[in-house]
Amino acid sequence: MLIIPAIDLKNGKCVRLRQGRAEDATVYSADPVAVAAQWVAQGARRLHVVDLDGAFEGRPVHTALMAEIARACGAPVQAGGGLRTDAHVRRLLDAGIACAIVGTRAFSETDALTALAAEFGAALAVGIDARDGLVSVRGWVETTRVTAADLARRVEAAGVRTIVYTDISRDGMLEGVNADATGAMCRCVGCDVIASGGVSSARDVASLAALDRPNLVGAIVGKALYDGRADLRSLIAAAG
Repeated sequence: MLIIPAIDLKNGKCVRLRQGRAEDATVYSADPVAVAAQWVAQGARRLHVVDLDGAFEGRPVHTALMAEIARACGAPVQAGGGLRTDAHVRRLLDAGIACAIVGTRAFSETDALTALAAEFGAALAVGIDARDGLVSVRGWVETTRVTAADLARRVEAAGVRTIVYTDISRDGMLEGVNADATGAMCRCVGCDVIASGGVSSARDVASLAALDRPNLVGAIVGKALYDGRADLRSLIAAAG
């Protein structure tokens, strides 16, 4: 299971939000490229980069900055935020991003998702963000009536190979990971799952590893690293 540091971009800076609220942001660095290099130097083998401005505006804003991060850090980058058209996805992948993550579009345009999965294969992932088990879209500002499990099964049927599953209620709260919900997600699909939201200690990583789900391939860590509550090397060791 990979431990994947998160780099969230807002106004060109590295920030973290509490539960996805744009008005509740903490700026950690004005140099996201340097932050990426720092995580790779500490052992990260993959990075998770989110264009928060893009997610809220419905169009990519930081593609050039993401490309710079990918060129500089020397590790594969998975990235998303505001990817609402085929052209958005292609542009991001052409810029050197290893995997493009779509969210809102996967919920609203299943036919288009099937075509994208056929075209891009492993270079496409779907982000499923849930609050109390229900899918949230459009930068987490809209909660739907669709369950995360139902969307996951629909996404897998469309040919998507990787799901990034985020428990919004835990994101940025440092309250621990929701291992039960993550395990349920892994059981309802056969594709790869990357967990996100609430991972803040080696104990959280160990609880995910203890699920013993072969399709749980990674865990994204954000605020705990930036606040110094967790050490990346220790988290990697806990992942086994």
